[in-house]
Amino acid sequence: MEEKTEGRPGVLGLAPEHPGEKPVLNIVLVEPEIPQNTGNVARTCAATGARLHLVGPMGFRIDDKKLKRAGLDYWHLLDITYYENLGDFFAKNQGDFFFFTTKAPKDYTQVSYPAGCYLFFGKETAGLPESLLAAHKEGCVRLPMRGEARSLNLSNAVAIGVYEALRQWRFPELQNSGRLREYDWDKC
Repeated sequence: MEEKTEGRPGVLGLAPEHPGEKPVLNIVLVEPEIPQNTGNVARTCAATGARLHLVGPMGFRIDDKKLKRAGLDYWHLLDITYYENLGDFFAKNQGDFFFFTTKAPKDYTQVSYPAGCYLFFGKETAGLPESLLAAHKEGCVRLPMRGEARSLNLSNAVAIGVYEALRQWRFPELQNSGRLREYDWDKC
């Protein structure tokens, strides 16, 4: 098992392959349709330091009240970029891409997520385009679930993917404990 490097107090250290810098995680939502889901994903990105990439066309306006409400007061913590379509996204970004789909033969824990990678998630009603999946077969991963279920909620799937990548990186710069309001953990 690899050793962690030292981090600041109250924060887990970085994995050895990333000494001195925080690895970046990129979340890509392709044509999201439901503002509340995108707001919840934005909140996950804000809480974990992941960058959010929104690829259009989207099924809502970016100033939608439901989107803002779901993201609560975390919008100022976001690093967010908007793209007209997938062509626009790929013209501006390169790296290691992972495509979350219910159709993949490989599960999401069977891959290593390198720093700077992009996790792609498709729209709620159809997922990612099959042409995109076929062009990136090796990067396709799935979340195991029962055969009777079509899929997980988009924001839940994103949270699972984000935390698996961060777990592999030993949760860089994230707090490793919280505080109780009325008690001290050391005295419980």
